[in-house]
Amino acid sequence: MTGASASGRPAVHQVLATLGYGDAIGNEVLGIQAAVRTAGYESEIFVETAEPRLEPLTHDYRDLVEASHPDNILIHHFSIGSRASRVAYALPDRMVLVYHNITPPEYFVGVNKDLVRQCYSGRRELRAYVNRCDLALGDSEFNRQELEQFGFPRTGVLPVVPSFAHLNEPPDHTLISEFDDERSNILFVGRIIPNKRIDDVIRFYHAYRVKHQPSARLLLVGSYGGFESYLTSLYHLIATLRVPDVHILGHVSNAALSACYDVADLFLSASEHEGFCVPLVEAFHKRVPVMAYAAAAVPATMDDAGVLYQRKDPRHVASQMDTILSNPALEEEIVRGQDAALDRLLARDFGDTLLEAIERVRQSPRCKPVEVRLDFWPRFDEWERLEELRLYRPSAYKALPFAPGERGENP
Repeated sequence: MTGASASGRPAVHQVLATLGYGDAIGNEVLGIQAAVRTAGYESEIFVETAEPRLEPLTHDYRDLVEASHPDNILIHHFSIGSRASRVAYALPDRMVLVYHNITPPEYFVGVNKDLVRQCYSGRRELRAYVNRCDLALGDSEFNRQELEQFGFPRTGVLPVVPSFAHLNEPPDHTLISEFDDERSNILFVGRIIPNKRIDDVIRFYHAYRVKHQPSARLLLVGSYGGFESYLTSLYHLIATLRVPDVHILGHVSNAALSACYDVADLFLSASEHEGFCVPLVEAFHKRVPVMAYAAAAVPATMDDAGVLYQRKDPRHVASQMDTILSNPALEEEIVRGQDAALDRLLARDFGDTLLEAIERVRQSPRCKPVEVRLDFWPRFDEWERLEELRLYRPSAYKALPFAPGERGENP
């Protein structure tokens, strides 16, 4: 593998920290590679790690140094503080940065201190790429606007076009036999983490059971690895409210996930920070009416479909839930609206948008080359630690043996 493409055209490679199997980012990476190869570009994927089933499709990120060329275009899927990101930063290739969002660190305070630090550092490290990349793309309009707020001068949207292949497996019949009855099933799908506000979902469900439907059930589906303390707080809330029939199923197989959607009467989200939120459109695909809190990228993802609520008042949300679940004609109307929104999403031409972005970069003036000193990232890390100290322990920062600004400037 050499830096120059054999065809004489620039290569379009991708670099990211981890390539996962079946997740939204992994599907996007493979879709990008297929689209650019079909258009005649050489294209490889460089990673730190990959799910074993995908390892044959990837190269070690350190091999990117050999594949690098000033005329190549490097599609960099930004992630928190990865070694692959830092190698990509130093190379002469033109860069398209794809931003999948980083959750604000305050959601993880008191829950996962390592993730607080990673998210804080990641959002600040992103700023180092403002003058390094030729184009910055968000995978939603919400993410594009965040890039603008970070200071990126050239931005755009590379739309998420989700795959539903994992939901086409035959559903888990054991799960269906357990939950497919006359009772109402309220469903949430997503990681069990604080910004998803599963605690609010439980409060809304409790209000719905007490005021409207005492036989309802709540199904919570998603992994909680690294957030066991948050999971414990949810169990404590359930015990405090004395609310029965809350089933925390954790991470499930594709067959079980398909079954959960099949038995669901309503998908309920209270998330306060999303860059896109794939489970919303999974629910659209499975024709489950959706109620979601109108925050971050959620309204754009819903695209005038489903039901958005503006206030997190449990009685108000419970009343809206009952309005939907007690009115079959309204349910059908909501589902038809979701069908139309999903059709609009799937009609977006991902390939053309991607190729237009690549051509836009090829035709635009090059960014001023970034000079990367050998000590750039160590100095950046030192500055990060000082900035963290300044923000969260100002008295300790003032006690340092140098004047603020003497060593605290951004490298």
